Amino acid sequence: MKGIKTRWSPEEADLWTKEDYLTFVISPLIYFLLALGGIWCLLLRWYGWVVLGVSGLLIWLMIKIIDPKLKALSHDYEKKQKQFLEELEKIERWEN
Repeated sequence: MKGIKTRWSPEEADLWTKEDYLTFVISPLIYFLLALGGIWCLLLRWYGWVVLGVSGLLIWLMIKIIDPKLKALSHDYEKKQKQFLEELEKIERWEN
């Protein structure tokens, strides 16, 4: 998507950017539309399905926007966790 950054370093991904603010706005909108669409579907209104479809598209958009940042942070965390566990293992064996 044009204008949305998809490659992040862990340091960059940890900072708030326009992508975070965009998902910050989209997320409550999705919850509201899901609730509204669900209620209208239970009341057998055709536009309930339209609202649910729109909320599904917004969920997809939110995932496409924020997922690269989450993956970068997750990869960095996994590396740090692996180093920590290796260091802990050395300490348990009384190695230096």
